[in-house]
Amino acid sequence: MANTKKIESTEERKKVKRAARKKAAPKGKRTTPRGENKKKIKKLVRGASKR
Repeated sequence: MANTKKIESTEERKKVKRAARKKAAPKGKRTTPRGENKKKIKKLVRGASKR
C-alpha cells in the first residue's frame, strides 16, 4: 500500500490508495477456511450459559 500519511485531503488520499490497490498483485486463494482461528465454544448442558 502506498504511504499516504503526508497527503492532507481525503479525496486525494483515496485516489492514491485505489491506484496502488489496482497495481498490486491479486491475493491468492485461501489455504484454510474462513473463521478457522475463531475461538470455538463447547456445547454445554441445557440451561447452562455459554459465556
